[in-house]
Amino acid sequence: MIDTHAHLYLEHFNDDLDEVIYRIRINGIDRVYLPNVDASTIVALNHLVKLDQNVFFPMMGLHPCSVGEDWKNQLKTIYTELKNKSYVGVGEIGIDLYWDKTFAKEQESVYRTQINWAIELNIPIVIHSRESLDQTIGVVQEMQNGKLSGIFHCFNGSLNQAKRIMDLGFYLGIGGVVTYKNAGVDKVVAQLPLESLVLETDSPYLSPVPFRGKRNESSYLIYIAEKIASIKEVQPEEVTRITTANAMKIFNGASSH
Repeated sequence: MIDTHAHLYLEHFNDDLDEVIYRIRINGIDRVYLPNVDASTIVALNHLVKLDQNVFFPMMGLHPCSVGEDWKNQLKTIYTELKNKSYVGVGEIGIDLYWDKTFAKEQESVYRTQINWAIELNIPIVIHSRESLDQTIGVVQEMQNGKLSGIFHCFNGSLNQAKRIMDLGFYLGIGGVVTYKNAGVDKVVAQLPLESLVLETDSPYLSPVPFRGKRNESSYLIYIAEKIASIKEVQPEEVTRITTANAMKIFNGASSH
């Protein structure tokens, strides 16, 4: 099983990282892909990858919630890092209009810049689209030159939006929200092909039921796979097999080391 999106390098895991990694192994999570947040998280991200380069695969990007006054310097630092080291994707990038719209214009500009990096380096992107799904899809539609690939992380849109994403050759990241009663993600997932889905936890956020409201971790991926299996009326092994193949396709099975 592959967790395509987790932030296990954040301080939420400082006290028990060894146990978290142990639970990843015993629960059959083979790989964990780690999107960056901003310049301040680069050191911690790379430190985690060094602990086990066969399990942890880093991405580099500037998260939309970190786009502020210093966004130009942030981008410089992140681009230098991306160019000089080996990363498997550009992420987490996108637009977030939920928390703060002050830098909405800059967020879109930063998003476009980072998509261009992915085109230049021929690596996938992982997109954050909170309260901005139509806008983030529209930018990809405009910039898709046949080379762009990646994941719309934490997908919680409509069937129509899902179709637009799949038509672009992108995948939908499904996480803990699919287990929430009134979120509606389950109803859309019921109508989507497994061939377009990947699993993710977004640890430490968005824990699946029965851990909702507590810290999330990559081993909880099993609860997400089980929920999708019950929605799709297939065995969990089937969900695991197809979503793992999808994740390997996106990241080319690429080792960044």
